[in-house]
Amino acid sequence: MNVRRIDLTSNDSFLFTKVNKDSANKEIAKYPEGRQASAIIAILWIAQKQNNGWLSESAISHVSDFLVMQKIRVLEIATFYSMFNLSPVGKYHIQLCGTTPCMLCGAESLKKVLNKEIGVVGSLTKDKLLSWVEVECLGACCNAPMVQINDYYYEDLDEVSFKKIIKDLKSGKEIKTGSYKGRLTSEPSKDPIVLLDDEIEKINIKRIKPGLK
Repeated sequence: MNVRRIDLTSNDSFLFTKVNKDSANKEIAKYPEGRQASAIIAILWIAQKQNNGWLSESAISHVSDFLVMQKIRVLEIATFYSMFNLSPVGKYHIQLCGTTPCMLCGAESLKKVLNKEIGVVGSLTKDKLLSWVEVECLGACCNAPMVQINDYYYEDLDEVSFKKIIKDLKSGKEIKTGSYKGRLTSEPSKDPIVLLDDEIEKINIKRIKPGLK
């Protein structure tokens, strides 16, 4: 596992907005008195959403004060889970799944697109529109290869469809989520083959009488 450190170049201050403060307090209220630290992951997620998709040092400090936790404890969580970004990301942050099923189904071709259109892994475009990282399994193996862009999945991709997604993001067009092969969720890519009752009976007969056509 790579060492994850917070980008300390940002001098921006951070305080929860009223709406996010209310949301954070609702998360804390789910736990018994004195156990507010149990809400840490949810609170960090709210902070990241507010802070343009990443956790700055000031955001970490604010969450620490908000939960009355030692800062090191908050850092332990933020640096452990890859769902938390520790440096600035683009308006559209792309997570490319690089685990075996996606790799076998063509993730390397998607990586080439990202290297060309955005830069090496971890890059952020100058206009701060696009960034990307490679991650472990995102749980959509049946729809490999796939990427997650912000909160949504884009599946059954190939080099052509992925280039189109990147192009549309750059031009401000809306992109559709889900499968790019027209599949509904994880349904078979071809029409399902179903054995009818009479066909099953023929198979059973063949087992009893080998050679029967």
